[in-house]
Amino acid sequence: MERPDHDFNELFQQLGLPNSETAIEKFCSEHKLRKEEALPDAKFWSPAQAQFLREAWHQDSDWIVTIDQLNTCLRS
Repeated sequence: MERPDHDFNELFQQLGLPNSETAIEKFCSEHKLRKEEALPDAKFWSPAQAQFLREAWHQDSDWIVTIDQLNTCLRS
């Protein structure tokens, strides 16, 4: 069974964040994760956002590829 593809715009919308290309680039440049920090544990997420990220990751949901890309973006 194939997973639906979600892009950054959809992920940011799901997280309740501005989802224009400019807003996404700004977010990724202004928010960085420490080497040992798990994505959902970052202080800049609301509790609901962190819960969504954590649950999507643990359930290996159809968001996982895009969440992994966000994780990479916030570490570069």
